[in-house]
Amino acid sequence: MNISIRKGNLEEQTCDLLIVNRFSDEKKLTGSASDVDRALGDKLSQIAKEEGFKGEGGETLLLRSLGTFSGKRVLLVGLGAQKEFTSEVVRDVSAQAYQSARKLRANHVVSVLHGAGGGGLLATDCGRAQVEGLRLGAYEFNKLKKTPDEKPHEVKTWEIVTNEGTHLRNAKRGMEVGEMTTRGIILARDLVNEPSSDMHPKALVNVAERIVKESKGKIKMKLYTKVEMKKMGMGGVLGVAQGSEHDPLFVHLEYDGRGSKSGKAGSGRVGKRISIVGKAVTFDSGGLSLKPAQYMETMKCDMAGAAAVLGAFSVLAELQPKLHIDGIFAAVENMPSGTAMRPGDVLKAMNGKTMEVLNTDAEGRLTLADALSYASTLKPDYLIDLATLTGACVAALGEEITGLMGNTLDFNAKVMQAGLDAGELIWPLPLEKRYRKLIDSKIADMQNIGGKYGGALTAGLFLQEFVGENIKWIHLDIAGPAFAERPMNAYTQYGGTGVGVATLLELLRSL
Repeated sequence: MNISIRKGNLEEQTCDLLIVNRFSDEKKLTGSASDVDRALGDKLSQIAKEEGFKGEGGETLLLRSLGTFSGKRVLLVGLGAQKEFTSEVVRDVSAQAYQSARKLRANHVVSVLHGAGGGGLLATDCGRAQVEGLRLGAYEFNKLKKTPDEKPHEVKTWEIVTNEGTHLRNAKRGMEVGEMTTRGIILARDLVNEPSSDMHPKALVNVAERIVKESKGKIKMKLYTKVEMKKMGMGGVLGVAQGSEHDPLFVHLEYDGRGSKSGKAGSGRVGKRISIVGKAVTFDSGGLSLKPAQYMETMKCDMAGAAAVLGAFSVLAELQPKLHIDGIFAAVENMPSGTAMRPGDVLKAMNGKTMEVLNTDAEGRLTLADALSYASTLKPDYLIDLATLTGACVAALGEEITGLMGNTLDFNAKVMQAGLDAGELIWPLPLEKRYRKLIDSKIADMQNIGGKYGGALTAGLFLQEFVGENIKWIHLDIAGPAFAERPMNAYTQYGGTGVGVATLLELLRSL
């Protein structure tokens, strides 16, 4: 679908479907909707009144023009109350509008720029949110479907029309950011939605190699094999991997967008360094601590952290942040077999700390122990990890909210703001020092599970043991929002969500 914006008057447009809007606290149609209504001989306002259309969020009204208007149909969408209007409303309304256009099999759609008039949002934010809603609302993972009629209709052109020149220029800039962000999100969604039989460790590495190639030298990659990981002392990754037929692979992507200091030869580089670690368990059976069959059905999503890293890296060459950025993941599969790690085994992480395995289904933290230890050797200013880590976080925050734990308030605030600006829900959880004793082991430095309660917190405390000194670190537990088992909103239906990509890109733009 080609999405564009241009200057013009909505009431003069020829199209298959014309989209206008109304706030619920407006007593009558205003702005472009009012102009369209006049062109229709006041039919839109008349039918809206007859049908009881109030402009509430999610409310729609479809009208056929029957030759009285250049647009074949007009769709009136509700924006809800003005005081509650946000970019999130624009995303949701835009996705709903796309799905309505798809059902009508419209090819050419013209839409108002939602919210740039009376909504109180900057036109930049309106343009960005509208593109994000359209692209993600159109997303479906249907490559494995064979029957042609199961594949949905795709709108060919979507034009946003505004009569304000300033709105046009600003919205265009926002739309460019939206296009870039959704490309990263869609890649992450695709990776999560692939069956684990296809998205095994080597396949995930192949995606990283493709991103490096497409960056045309802006991104470099180091790849460590099982033999090299053994030399580096990555006992956590190797322990989890030993039950699988797929060998583990450790990836370090590197983008350096820092500029050289001027005036002094050899004086170094300027700009911060951030290392981003993603959990990359391509399938999690639970190992010998086997999951119930129903709980395994969506465990292809256990590499969603690495998918977010790859989604963000796929657009770094375009974003061009003035930072040194590392993307790190240990691709591994957690399977039961005669060679699998056992409850009671003790593994040694790269930083030398020993970990008693009491539950082989608490495997992600074992792989992250090595990934965080490795990242710490790079001495980044900031370190962030994303992981589908605990069911306890889902129990605490539900299926749509990411849990955040971090060691510094200022970095916590930066990531929280990035999530807010990106439209991803994040909520802080404590790294309570008094709970550290819950992961004490009688025979090792720590054990990989805590007590009956606070499982998300003890997992965060476990990870903190592998973060180097003087590094600002945040752990994002994305176990809830990484995979939608039910529609979360109009632009997030069933399957991988790509959570984390938008927050990462917003964070990188702000550092």
